[in-house]
Formats: sequence, C-alpha cells, structure tokens
Amino acid sequence: MNAVTQLGYLAAAVAFVLGLHLMNSPATARRGNLLSAAGMAVALAITAVRLARNTDTLTGPVVLLAGVAVGAAGGALLARRVPMTGMPQLVSLFNAVGGGAAALVAVTEYVRLSPAVGAQITVSALLDVVIGGVTFTGSLIAAGKLQGWVTGNPVLFPGRRVVSAALVAIVVAGAVWLLVTPNVPVLVVVIVAAAAFGVAMVLPIGGADMPVVISLLNAFTGTAVAMAGFVLHSVALIIAGALVGASGTILTKLMADAMNRSVVAVLVGGFGTGDTGPAAVGAADTSVRSVTAEDAAIQLAYARKVIVVPGYGLAAAQAQHELSGLVELLIERGVDVCYAIHPVAGRMPGHMNVLLAEANVPYPMLKEMDEVNDEFAATDVALVVGANDVTNPAARRPGNPVSGMPILNVDAARSVIVIKRSMGHGYAGIDNELYSAPGTGMLFADARTALAELTASVRTLVG
Repeated sequence: MNAVTQLGYLAAAVAFVLGLHLMNSPATARRGNLLSAAGMAVALAITAVRLARNTDTLTGPVVLLAGVAVGAAGGALLARRVPMTGMPQLVSLFNAVGGGAAALVAVTEYVRLSPAVGAQITVSALLDVVIGGVTFTGSLIAAGKLQGWVTGNPVLFPGRRVVSAALVAIVVAGAVWLLVTPNVPVLVVVIVAAAAFGVAMVLPIGGADMPVVISLLNAFTGTAVAMAGFVLHSVALIIAGALVGASGTILTKLMADAMNRSVVAVLVGGFGTGDTGPAAVGAADTSVRSVTAEDAAIQLAYARKVIVVPGYGLAAAQAQHELSGLVELLIERGVDVCYAIHPVAGRMPGHMNVLLAEANVPYPMLKEMDEVNDEFAATDVALVVGANDVTNPAARRPGNPVSGMPILNVDAARSVIVIKRSMGHGYAGIDNELYSAPGTGMLFADARTALAELTASVRTLVG
C-alpha cells in the first residue's frame, strides 16, 4: 500500500510540473490549469485513504473531506463572482490563506510533539511559521491596498526601520531559544513578530510596486508550504510548495526587472517609495486636448499603422470585446494593428493576455514591451485604453514614484489617443505627462462606451 501511495503522490507531482509547463502559453494554459487541478485531486484522494487506514475512527477523513468541500465551494464561488479587475486582490488573498495555513500546520505539529521536538522539525517549523506569518499579514495588507481599503500611498511612519530591525531581532532570538529548548510560548512570540514584520514590510510600499510584491509573497507562500511538507514528511507538499516557490521567485525577478526594481530591495523592505526629488506637476497645472469619438475615428480609419495599449481601464470596463471589434474593423481596412503589452499591464502579470484571449484576440498580435517599443516611432496612432503609469514619460527622469520604471514609448508615435474616464491617477498617484503632450488627444469616456462609439464612427466614415 505504501508503494501505491508514493506512486500516487509522484503522479500528482508530475501533473503539477506538466501543468505548470503548459501554463507557459495562453493557448495551453487552460489545459495546464485542469491538469494541475487533477493532480491536486489525486493527492487529496490519496491523503483521505491514508488517513482512513491509519485511524480507528472516521473523524479524520470526515474532517478532511468537509474541509475540501468548503474550500472547493468557496474557490468556485470566488472564481465565478470576482471580476478580472479583482484578480490581483484575489491572488493576494490566496497567498494569505496559503501562508497562514502552512504556518498553522507547523504550529499544530510542533505543539503535538512538544517538548520532545527534534532539531529537524524545529528548523522546518521555524522557517514555516516565520515565512507563513510574514506572508499572511503582508498579503492581507497588499490586498487591502489593491482594493482601496488601505491607502495605496507608501505609509512611512517615523522609526519604521528601527521597528523592522527590532522585529527581526525578536525572530532571530526566539529561533535560537527554540533550537536550544523547545518552548511553545516562545514559538507564539516568534509568530507574532513575523506577522508584525509582514505589516511593516508591505505598508511602506507604494501601489505602483504592488505587482512585484504579489509575486514575492506568492513565492513566500510556496516556500512556507514546502516547509510544512518537511514538518509532516509529506513529499507531495514539498514538491508542490517547491514548484510554487521556485516559479514565484523567477516571476518576482522578471517583474522586478520589468519595473527596474531591485529584488534585494524587496527583501529588505521599504522599496518603491519613490525618489525624494521634486514632485510631479499637479493637476491644476495640467492642460489637455479633448477630442470626440468622431475626431479619433478619422485618425484611426486613415492610419497605416496603429498600436493599441490596453490597461486597467479596459479591464475595469470589461471592454475587451468592443476593442477586439474595433481592431478587426481597422484590419479589414488594411490598417496594420498590434497590441503593446507592458509586463505589469492591468496590475498583474498576464492580466491583459487573459483578458484579450477572452475576446479571441490572436496571440501573435500581442507584442511584449521590448519587442514593440521601437515600433512606436513608425506608428501613426497609438490608442491607449485605460493604461496610465506604464505610459508616463515621467519615468525617464528622477524625482517621482515611477522613476526608472520601463515604460511603453507611446509618446514616440505621431499621434496619441487616450481613452479615459477622467484625469484620475494610476497606482503611482501622479499625473501622466503623456496626457498633456501636444500630440495627445483625450477621449473622456468609459472604455466600453468610447470603443463602441469609435467603431460606429469608423463604420460611418468608411461606409
């Protein structure tokens, strides 16, 4: 039976690996997701059978199945109800749940074995509760910032670095104590200090850097789960956690490079607070040129090359189908059209790719930032739909929260049309200098309404 069990866990692990590989492409991502879910179902079924065989009562298996049922129902409900614009917050909440659950597993096992806890379990449990505690509270703060329940601006309170250093010192001192003498109250102190550090780490980070934070906390979640696997001697948990931790770490590095941020700065906390130079131009000093849908339609209908830059506003309006329809119409007229995708467009890696895939936009039409940036200079019209910080030329000079962040060179196009509901700020909280540039026309409207009007106007023009 043990051999069968281990083979079952191995099959589940293989499904996780293959599923992760299939998620590399939007064309196979759905199959990858289903395969990974099937692997998890196999792992849960094997665990339930093992639990039933190793206990005299059905209490354990019943509790396990009840937990799976509640979790599956909650997950299915959230997946159906949460809009695409809420996915970053949902991922952050999942990170919090994963980190917290992993920490609870370690606490339970440590208390069960205490005071005769071996060094191996102690080390694994310590790493688990520290990483899990930081992930739990840090992810909750990140979700609050994304949802608007916590201010998206950096929260810089006096002495925050001293507080962070003190919390780290408490964690290290507690760990040394536990390695010498097992003690449950000291473990609780370590958990509280780690949880407080998670809050202190994420609060000073500005909203513009939240995509990197989410990726980092996702890697933390996987690592915490792997540590829980070591505590329970569960190969499946170790493999699953290692996969999430490794992929999350790679994604964090890619995200940090895309945002021109340092991963080391992420690990020590307090990054993303912007430089201390002069503030950006205020809204009162900004003058923009408004255009109508008819004006914008003339530019689009008679352009040779158009680059579409989708952003959060497109996701918020759920206007991907209207955008796809407009692009198809332009292509029918012989216009060369492609989509420029910033690595953090929509506030989450891959957010725009998934959204446009829903509207059956061919994947080859999506171009990454490095691939498309040189094409803007030869572009007649850049159509920006709800993208803000990732198009702000202010990123090219110091002294503001987006300084140094790689952006799409939208301002290099001969003409720019920006669809936006208002002059509201993006996550960075500053004005976008692109909007007041001489070649930019602002079409103030909800993205869905504006794109429908644009499509109708183009049809009227071309007959």
